[in-house]
Amino acid sequence: MNTHTVKAYGDELNQLTAEVARMGGLAEAQVADAVESVGRRDVALARAVVDRDVKLDAMHRDIEKKAIRLIALRQPVATDLRKTLSAMKLAVDLERTGDLAKNIAKRALILAESEPMQPLTRSIERMGWLVSTRLRDVLDAYTASELDRAVAVWTSDDEVDEHYNAMFRELLTYMMGDPRTITACTHLLFMAKNLERIGDHATNIAETIHYEITGDEMIGERPRWVPGPDADKPLSAPAA
Repeated sequence: MNTHTVKAYGDELNQLTAEVARMGGLAEAQVADAVESVGRRDVALARAVVDRDVKLDAMHRDIEKKAIRLIALRQPVATDLRKTLSAMKLAVDLERTGDLAKNIAKRALILAESEPMQPLTRSIERMGWLVSTRLRDVLDAYTASELDRAVAVWTSDDEVDEHYNAMFRELLTYMMGDPRTITACTHLLFMAKNLERIGDHATNIAETIHYEITGDEMIGERPRWVPGPDADKPLSAPAA
C-alpha cells in the first residue's frame, strides 16, 4: 500500500470519527433543548427539536453507508476495524437518543396547553441535567479516546435509574392525590422514562468506547450506584 493510499485510508477513518462526533453534538443539543422546552413551556423550541430529528436520521444513514463502504474497500483489521464498527454502533445509539428527545419535545407541546406543574417539571429538568451531563461526558470521552472517562459513565448507570424511580413515586403520589393531574403526570412519566433510556444509550456508548480502545467487551453486571446521605435531596445543576 503506497503512501498516498495509506493517507487516504487514514483520512477516511478520521472523517468517520469526526462525523460521529458531530452527530453526538447534535444529539446532545436535542436532549438539552427538549428538557428546556418542558421547563420553559417553550412551544417554538419543542417544535424545533421535533423538526431537527430528520437531520440526525440523515447523519445516521450517512455514517452507516460510509462505514460499510470503508469495510468493503479497505478491509480494515484490528484497531481500524474496531474504530469502524464502533462508529456504526454509536450512530445507532445517537439516532435513538434523538428519537427519545423528539418524543420528550412532542409531549412538551401537549403539556404547554395545560396548567403549569412547576414542582414536577423541575424534577424533569433535574433528571434531564443529569442525563445530559452523562451524555456529554461520554461523547467527550469518545472524541478524546479517554477510557477512564467512559468507564466513569458506565459505573454511574444506576444513578439515573434511581432518579427515575424517585420521579415515578412522586408522580404516582400526585395522581392519587388529585385525579385531575393524571393526564399531565402520565406525559411527565413517559418523559422520565425517555430520559432513563437516554441514560442507557450513554452507557452503551461507554461500552463501545471501551471495546474500540481495548478490544475487549465489558463483561459482567454494571456496578450499582450507592446513594450517599444526601440521596433524598433534589439534584441541582451547578450555578450558571
